[in-house]
Amino acid sequence: MIKRVFGAPETAVPSAFCPGLRYEEGPVRYDLSRIAFRTTARGCLLELPLEEEEQIYGLGLQLKSFNHRGKKLTLRVNADPAAPTGDSHAPVPFFVSTKGYGVYLDTARYIEVYAGVRRRGDSRGRAGDGRVRTSTDELYAAREEAGPSVLLVEIPAAKGVTLYLMEGKTITEVVSQYNRLAGGGCSVPAWGLGPLYRCYSRLTGGQVLRQARYFRERDIPCSILGLEPGWQSQTYSCSFTWDAERFPDPDGLIRRLREDGFHVNLWEHAFTHPSSPLYETMRRGGGDYEVWNGAVPDFASGAVREAFAGYHRERFVERGVDGFKLDECDGSDYTGGWSFPNGSQFPSGLDGEQMHGLFGTLYMQTMLQALDGVPTLSQVRSAGALAAPYPFVLYSDLYDHRDFIRGCASAGFSGLLWAPELRHAVSRGDLLRRLQTAVFSVQCVINAWYCEEPPWLAFDCEDEVRDLLKARERLVPLLLEAFEDYRRTGKPPVRALVSDYTDDPATYEIDDQYLLGDLVVAPMTAEQTERSVYLPEGRWRDWWTGRRVESGRFTAAGDRIPVYERIPERPAACSAAE
Repeated sequence: MIKRVFGAPETAVPSAFCPGLRYEEGPVRYDLSRIAFRTTARGCLLELPLEEEEQIYGLGLQLKSFNHRGKKLTLRVNADPAAPTGDSHAPVPFFVSTKGYGVYLDTARYIEVYAGVRRRGDSRGRAGDGRVRTSTDELYAAREEAGPSVLLVEIPAAKGVTLYLMEGKTITEVVSQYNRLAGGGCSVPAWGLGPLYRCYSRLTGGQVLRQARYFRERDIPCSILGLEPGWQSQTYSCSFTWDAERFPDPDGLIRRLREDGFHVNLWEHAFTHPSSPLYETMRRGGGDYEVWNGAVPDFASGAVREAFAGYHRERFVERGVDGFKLDECDGSDYTGGWSFPNGSQFPSGLDGEQMHGLFGTLYMQTMLQALDGVPTLSQVRSAGALAAPYPFVLYSDLYDHRDFIRGCASAGFSGLLWAPELRHAVSRGDLLRRLQTAVFSVQCVINAWYCEEPPWLAFDCEDEVRDLLKARERLVPLLLEAFEDYRRTGKPPVRALVSDYTDDPATYEIDDQYLLGDLVVAPMTAEQTERSVYLPEGRWRDWWTGRRVESGRFTAAGDRIPVYERIPERPAACSAAE
């Protein structure tokens, strides 16, 4: 890995808020003199040459896009991306190439990335074939970029940037180095990998206990119970105090849930209501615009972070809560334009755009400070650069199953964890297919916050749900090993096929399969009774049956989600003996 400074970088950048930053310089083959830099009235620009067959991935959690070659992406923080334009819960200015390198740009700005454009004069000698295109297919094919081009990055407002470049034989090796730069991957407790069920938001304390009894009496695995907005006396913005009418004895509720083997997770967002005991501190130390009539904490301030964390530690963590769902820390241009403006100012000196880029990460840091060493695997709706050390899983208010599967493949390029949760379903098949994907992902989340009863009861498939959640329990040891690798080496626990098999062009466009640990998972949606599966070269067996499966492309069918396990290579002596 090597670091280079171009121009005069800003100081409010992700690395400045990364306590575990671990830069270890080493030689690289990449010719850094090929990177062009200049400043403009808009900010600054970098250009990196691209080879004709080079493919580009990463740039954060991308639910609508996978291989970015030939695309323009604006990395804006947005909860509900509508198209493959770069909007994301978790935009990250880090990309990886099939040519064995990755580039991290240390900025909190909303960068624009053009992954393949031509400089003036690059098209000389490519005059075309003289044909006149008359069909839509021909017109679009003619527009496809080919030949020499550059990857162009524009960083608004900034007059410089620090660039980190790392290399490896595979994309996985490159991403692992990026994660180690952040301090390595997070550690998680085994219970955090068990099923998480988020309860109907209007339940009372007594009804939560009845929900818990249902799981135990019906022998349905459940490790964590999550309480949604209804536990608070005020939400949107938040009071961070219990609703005394529906939860008259919160300490007793938590104690009884813990005695029954459940861990407790509380929903919240950071915007602080005037009725909250935290309000005055958050108002004085917050931004100059409110959200939902609540103060916006400046989590870049140590004093604000300590006040927020200390309150949560005393009121919740010390009483048995060991997880939080950090909602609404992204904002959206597509669902009302809520959250603070990009032009906001914060006492720490950050403007609104920079704070949006850092808010989710600073919020996670604050809650880890509240947990004070208590193990967790919590949830967050926004994360940014250098997020690998934080045991928080991203989720989405979007609900397209195909997008959820693509998120499993794309998140690992950027040091992020992603959960394709189950909420409601339109049919029995839809529910089971969605649950299959949730079971074979980094965290198994059933988010029934608007469902008065477990969503599977409407489709009379409790037995199938029980079997799937027991399969999740079978996966926990494998996932713990994957997270130990993540902590030690930076290797993501969930990865696209191209990440491990970068020298196999057949993997370059596969965004509907992914590696979970070392399993290949190929989810199906409700519309599918069969699907095409690709297994890279090697020896494989069906995870469900143990039967051998040949590598290559084939059709899988059936009610079970296709899952395949790589058979370890045998020592040469054993092969010769056979």
